[in-house]
Amino acid sequence: PARVGNARGALSSRRAASAARAPRVRPARPARQGLKVEATVSKDNVFAKNPGSLEALNNLTVDSARAGSPPLTSASAPDDFSTMPHKERLKVFSGSAHPELSDEIANYLGMDLGGRVIKKFADGEVYVQIQESIRGCDVFLVQPTCPPNVNDNLMELLIMIDACRRASCRSITCVIPYYGYARADRRTSGRESIAAKLAANLLTEAGATRIVMLDIHSLQTIGYFDIPVDHIYGETVILDYLTSKDFDPDDLVVVSPDVGGVPRARAFAKKLCDAPLAIIDKRRTGHNKAEVMNLIGEVDGKVAIVLDDMIDTGGTICAGAKMLRERGAKEVYACATHAVFSPPAVERLGSGVFTEVIVTNSIPHVPERDFPQLTVLSVGNLLGETIWRVHNDTPVSFNKL
Repeated sequence: PARVGNARGALSSRRAASAARAPRVRPARPARQGLKVEATVSKDNVFAKNPGSLEALNNLTVDSARAGSPPLTSASAPDDFSTMPHKERLKVFSGSAHPELSDEIANYLGMDLGGRVIKKFADGEVYVQIQESIRGCDVFLVQPTCPPNVNDNLMELLIMIDACRRASCRSITCVIPYYGYARADRRTSGRESIAAKLAANLLTEAGATRIVMLDIHSLQTIGYFDIPVDHIYGETVILDYLTSKDFDPDDLVVVSPDVGGVPRARAFAKKLCDAPLAIIDKRRTGHNKAEVMNLIGEVDGKVAIVLDDMIDTGGTICAGAKMLRERGAKEVYACATHAVFSPPAVERLGSGVFTEVIVTNSIPHVPERDFPQLTVLSVGNLLGETIWRVHNDTPVSFNKL
């Protein structure tokens, strides 16, 4: 009890001494001054998206500790606040499968392709290194998984995705002009794989956040992906080319080479002077083998436009063209987005059964596959416009048939 009493007495003495001291006066803060602020337009700055907010920023007041910052003037500001930082966040890289198409895309966008190193080790393994900072950027990887090295191109794309993901980019969009394994989209007999779904899983698990495809073989393949897929119609490039020709609208007929291509051919015919539609009835007897059974529609005295998504060996489309000639078609044009041209496609297509064979450069074209009737159209501008729209979060349905 004596110790408790002494402690209480000491506490009371300290409180009395503290009360007897003169009150402490806090120094007055400097008055706020109306100073203008220099805005730093960074890649994620809200003022970059709304230039009108810069005036409101200049009207704010700040502490004198931030004095000395000059006002934001048009001389010190970028020319275009709404696009310059946003465009700097766009990065386009090319795989080794089709660098020519990637160059066309970059030229359309008015930019250079991103720096990267892709090489193979002695044992065949692929090495990928991104040679510039892509932190916080929207990355677009242009790589068709096309022949002659379908598996190598797919594996290279997966490694590129992994390299970009580990470099802390904001998003990874795979631009795949030709999607390998697209025809393995369903089971036609027991114990078959669905390789289109497997390839979709590989791209998703590697780290891709969006896919841009050009004329996929079957639209159901889009459902195999658990990430957004933008499907682009390459037939619009072919449509523009055909409309530049001096065709009599009454002479045209659009031909679907099989029943599965009827929706594509019908939409194409509607855009092409609302031309009538004909259908070739065929039956597959094996892989890359088909037998033409019948023709539905009138082609006598017409200019027949045979439309398909790809030409592989050319056996089916050539057999259909011969039937069209026998039924009285005066000219036959073959149109396809993807020129796979597996042997002996060049010999078949160049035999003279077609007036002209029109394809795109979604797959690299080599001189060995040239023949007199061949016309190759570029889809570089189409894909470049799609990339810009995806980057700016605007619709990509501008080319829908």
